[in-house]
Amino acid sequence: MLLLKQQLRSLHISMADAASETGVSKPAMVKLVNHGQWPRRNPEQLRKRITELLQTHNVDTTHSFDEVRQQATTATQVQQTTEEDSMLLKKQTLSQKARKAFNLFRNPFDDTAIQSADDVFTTPEIRYVREAMYQTATHGGMLAVWGESGSGKSTLRRDLIDRLQRDNSNIIVIEPYVLAMEDNDRTGKTLKAASIAEAILRSVSGEKPRQSPEARFAQVHQALKDSADGDNNNSHVLIIEEAHALPVPTLKHLKRFLELESGFKRLLSIILIGQQELCDKLSERRASVREVVQRCELVQLEPLNNDLEAFLSFKLTRAGKKPEEILDVSTIPAIASRMTTRDSKGNVVSSTLYPLAIGNLMIAAMNAAAEIGVPVVNADIIKNL
Repeated sequence: MLLLKQQLRSLHISMADAASETGVSKPAMVKLVNHGQWPRRNPEQLRKRITELLQTHNVDTTHSFDEVRQQATTATQVQQTTEEDSMLLKKQTLSQKARKAFNLFRNPFDDTAIQSADDVFTTPEIRYVREAMYQTATHGGMLAVWGESGSGKSTLRRDLIDRLQRDNSNIIVIEPYVLAMEDNDRTGKTLKAASIAEAILRSVSGEKPRQSPEARFAQVHQALKDSADGDNNNSHVLIIEEAHALPVPTLKHLKRFLELESGFKRLLSIILIGQQELCDKLSERRASVREVVQRCELVQLEPLNNDLEAFLSFKLTRAGKKPEEILDVSTIPAIASRMTTRDSKGNVVSSTLYPLAIGNLMIAAMNAAAEIGVPVVNADIIKNL
């Protein structure tokens, strides 16, 4: 088929309308776009009329009459759910063609686009989580932040650390390394209490950990007390990312770290950041972690069900573009429809409207629009991804 077919579909122009606008029959137009068969009479005149029709919609006609291969849909692809399609899109890179077509010098949805707190998109729900993390870091306590992959957890961690630095606060951030961390020793390396103790000593005093467990934890307690009681009057916050991979025994040991104190002053606050499994592990129905759950506030990063338009507008504006220069009014409902599942009453029952998934989908759509020469992303492009 010709690229022309995709362009007409993206512009919501039917075969009948295209035929009427260019002065040929519908069957002749169908033969042209599907099989590249030009009418015998005046083919050059028809080509000119089609080109003029596309140009009135600001479509690049350079390759409109090129043959393109139609992708076949396999049975496996049909069985994939909407959630899998949207969340499991590979990391998308904005193509050079799309950058030129939309006059963009950087990817609006890439992690590198976040260079300061001003680049962090917030909603009332996100601001609550953000402030809960800040209050825990500055005033103590234990907080667990959970959300699905790509929901913005790591962004809020970076934002918290940046905020503490900008405030010139005397809060020491302690982050154990979680590379290859798993909740069992068969599939990876578990993060044990001893590893957390080493991270505290490395960040607070720089001392080498002692060999015996009792001496090591006494050393940790003393290092925290010296730091808190010294001239700087430091506070300390332990931040563990990928906390869903923490084994249950380590979760239980966190209570002991939380209870380290000097007089009435607690020496360490704790922030856990993880996915759904973290919420499951901290269920109050699990007797093994009940003491931890009673001391831990649990907050969730929700999908952007009611804030999709605001998110896209914010990201594009930060990249120096007006939203209408990138997408038309049909795009946002199409994205919402693709990435949410509703019941018979119209209520959302599942959603993958998280920043990472939305960004991947938009980049793929912008690449597709540039490839077929359509000036802005629209619903048809979203549906055909």
